[in-house]
Amino acid sequence: MTKPADSLTIRRPDDWHLHFRDGATMRAVVPHTARQFARAIVMPNLAPPVTTAKLAERYRERILEAVPEDVNFTPLMTAYLTDETVADDLAAGFADGPLTAAKLYPAGATTNSSHGVTDIAKIQAVLERMAAIGMPLCVHGEVTHPDIDIFDREAVFIERILAPLIDRMPDLKVIFEHITTRQAVDFVDAAGPNVGATITPQHLHINRNAILVGGIRPHMFCLPVAKREEHRLALRKAATSGSQKYFLGTDSAPHHRHAKESDCGCAGIFNAPYALESYVTVFDEEEALQHFEGFASLNGPAFYGLPVNEETITLEKVDVTVPAEVDGGEAPVVPFHAGEMLKWRLAS
Repeated sequence: MTKPADSLTIRRPDDWHLHFRDGATMRAVVPHTARQFARAIVMPNLAPPVTTAKLAERYRERILEAVPEDVNFTPLMTAYLTDETVADDLAAGFADGPLTAAKLYPAGATTNSSHGVTDIAKIQAVLERMAAIGMPLCVHGEVTHPDIDIFDREAVFIERILAPLIDRMPDLKVIFEHITTRQAVDFVDAAGPNVGATITPQHLHINRNAILVGGIRPHMFCLPVAKREEHRLALRKAATSGSQKYFLGTDSAPHHRHAKESDCGCAGIFNAPYALESYVTVFDEEEALQHFEGFASLNGPAFYGLPVNEETITLEKVDVTVPAEVDGGEAPVVPFHAGEMLKWRLAS
């Protein structure tokens, strides 16, 4: 019988999907990510959004100013697609360095998405240009029609938008972000090599009961919303399978405590402070620690065509208690797993 692992050393991971916000909040949360990850794909849904290469470069500079001096961290920037996006600007930003990818938000799908794409046909020329130059498309995969149940938005998006898009443009490199359903897993598994997916820690740990049972728990609410248990189990199987199509993307999304505990109950879970501990717990529970390095450190760079990090990190199987709240700049933020004890910690 194999002795359970009490430590794990892997190549330094990257986070392929997160939100830093801006201003004081950004300055407070960036260090949490930078101490764990070498790189991160930074989402552009600020208010106003990061829609051009020039805006992305300015945002990148603000992020770098928030990185602690003794930490090596590279933000990888994205552009927010709108109905008016100019293909030449995207292509120039991708060629010259500020942009690593572009992000498709269906209008109204999530936080600060009101400027998003209203009809994918309106950006057909942009997508064709992206496919031609190998620029990845990050996709928030939900429809926003009021007649579609919120728990069905992802499955309907696959049927109506994503599957036809991939059929039309098989050369377009697509990351199906923060997938939450069995249907998404089935789609990614069946798709060609140009389709990959990120999976968040929260969707590996919780189902929709976590939001509603025993009272409304706003700090468990994010978009896409957590689904039924069958979907959580499908995601855990996919993440821990060793498939190169799946990689780490926290979708860490800080909102101040008062914004979460309000009439709005803003969508987003802030998981950055203990992201690696949260993920490795799942792989340990699924007896799949041998696949954690691939998911966290290898599959993402391979999909994006970037080099693997040379540094390593070590996780130890030691209990760590997640604090009830952390500094969020202007006000406290409640982290994912607040008040819980995790069985792993980042040692170095």
